[in-house]
Amino acid sequence: MANGKQKSKKKIIIFSSIGLLILVLIVIAFVGGNKEDIISVQTEKVMKRNITQTVSATGKINPEFKVVITPEVSGEIVSLPVKEGEVVKKGDLLLKIRQDAYIAQVQQSEANLTSAKATMAQRKADLDRVSADYNRVKELHAKGLSSDAELETAKSSYLSAKAQYEGAEANVAQNEAALKVQKDNLRKTTIYSPMDGIITQLNMELGERVLGSNFTQGTDIMTVSDLNNIEAVVDVDENDVVLISVGDTARVKVDAFGDKEFRGTVKQIGNSAQATGAGTQDQVVNFEVKIKLIDTDPNLRPGMSCNAKIETERIKDVLSVPIQSVTARSPGDFMDKGSKNSSDDGAEPTKKKIDTKPKEVVFVVSGGKAKMVEVSTGISDDNFIQVKTGLTGDEVVITGSYRAISRELKEGSTIRVENRGNAFQSEKK
Repeated sequence: MANGKQKSKKKIIIFSSIGLLILVLIVIAFVGGNKEDIISVQTEKVMKRNITQTVSATGKINPEFKVVITPEVSGEIVSLPVKEGEVVKKGDLLLKIRQDAYIAQVQQSEANLTSAKATMAQRKADLDRVSADYNRVKELHAKGLSSDAELETAKSSYLSAKAQYEGAEANVAQNEAALKVQKDNLRKTTIYSPMDGIITQLNMELGERVLGSNFTQGTDIMTVSDLNNIEAVVDVDENDVVLISVGDTARVKVDAFGDKEFRGTVKQIGNSAQATGAGTQDQVVNFEVKIKLIDTDPNLRPGMSCNAKIETERIKDVLSVPIQSVTARSPGDFMDKGSKNSSDDGAEPTKKKIDTKPKEVVFVVSGGKAKMVEVSTGISDDNFIQVKTGLTGDEVVITGSYRAISRELKEGSTIRVENRGNAFQSEKK
C-alpha cells in the first residue's frame, strides 16, 4: 500500500510539473506574440541652413588659347631651334623648311615674268605702228584718197595688233600672280611663333619631312599654348546641363594637386551633344562646359585630369533636413495599421479615386513613435535638402538607419533613439 501511495504521489508531481511548464509556455507565447517591434533610429533636429546646389563633372585642364603649328608647304625641316617646354615670344623662329626648291620656283617665275614683259613691249610697239597706219588710212579715206578695201585692211590689222597686246598684257599679270604665289610659298618655309607661350607639344625632329596643308590635312609639328590663361573642359550630363548658366561659380580640383581647389567661372556651355555607347543601354549623353580658372598655378599642365563642382543656385536661411531623411512612400502607407477604411457609424465607405503615386515623406519623432509627414522639397547640396512644405522647424526627424527609413518604418512604428553622444533625444511621452 505504501508503494502504491508513493507511485501516485510521484505521478501527481510529474503531471503537475508538466502542466505548469505548458502553462508557462502558453504565457510566454502569448506575451511574445503581442510584443511590439522596436526600431533603433538616429535623429536630427530640423534647422535653417544655407544650401548651395552643385553639379559635378569631370574633364581635363586645357590652355584657353593654343595654336597648333601646321606648315602650309611640304619639305624637310632644316632648322628647329625650340624644344618642348621652352618659353617663346611672339615672332620667335620656330622652324625652317628646306628652301632650295622654292627658291628655284621663284627664280623661274621671275624669268617668266621678264619674258612676258618683253613680249608685251613688242606687242605694244606693233600696236602703236599699226594704230598710226590705221589713223592715216582713215584720214585718206575721208578725203577720198583711199578705197574702202584699204580701210578695212588697216582696221583689221589694228584690231589684231590690239588683241595681241591685250593678250601679252594678261600674260604679264598671270606671271606676276605666279611669282607672288612662289614668293609666298618661299616665305612659308620659315615659321614664327604667333603668340607668347610655351611649346607644350613637339611632334617632329630636325631632318624629318612634313606635309603642307594646301591639299592635305598637314603635319602637326608642335603646339604653342598660353599657360597664363587656363580653363577646365568638363563633360556635364544632359540632365544637369540645363541647371548651369554662363557666369556660375565653379570649384575645380586637379588630381595632381590633391585637395587644392581652383576657383573659376563658367564661360561657355556646349550646344552639341557628345554621346558615348550610342544604341546601347549604357548610352551616355554629355555636353562640354568650359570653366575659366581664376586661380592658376605655374605647374598646371594641359591634359591633367580634374573634377569640378559648379554652383548653380544658392539660397539662405531655409528649412532643411539631411538628404537621407527623405524617402518615398505610397499613399496607402499613410494609414495606421489600426485604422479602418470605413466611417464610425458603420456606413458604407465613400468610393474615391485612389492616388497610387509615391510621395516624398520624412519620419518625425512623436511620443516615442514615428510619424510619417508628407513634404515637398527644393534644391539640395551634398548633405542637406530644402523642405518647402510639411515641416515647421521645431521637429526632430529620423536620419538613420537607411534600412529603417527606406523599408522598416511605418506610420506609428515604435522607435528607440540611439544618437551618438545623445545629441538629440526623442520626445518624452
